[in-house]
Amino acid sequence: QVQLVESGGGSVQAGGSLRLSCAASGRSVSGYAVGWFRPAPGKEREFVAAIGWTATSNGYADSVKSRFTISRDNAKNTVYLQMNSLKFEDTAVYYCAVSLRPLNIMTTIPQAPAGFSSWGQGTQVTVSS
Repeated sequence: QVQLVESGGGSVQAGGSLRLSCAASGRSVSGYAVGWFRPAPGKEREFVAAIGWTATSNGYADSVKSRFTISRDNAKNTVYLQMNSLKFEDTAVYYCAVSLRPLNIMTTIPQAPAGFSSWGQGTQVTVSS
């Protein structure tokens, strides 16, 4: 069973940056996609970004594309979310999770929360305008 712990959240002014970390323990997540999610109106959680084998195999929500960058360090069993040019509407608790299926049987990286499990406790990001 894998456990995930998010960190790196905080308060920042609009236009600022934060880097979130998702540290995994219990087993390696290098063979799985890891995603970041946040709550949204009318949804339990909305997709923010996910990473596959490498940084070239990833996906982003349109609202964060070109501002956020997801990466992974398999030696540290950790996934990062670099958030630049933050906006007030990015304010949320950010959660990371691991894909239910391993990457070697995927054709595309999942984006639906139902495709992930082992959710962390979340880290709060607050952006002031």
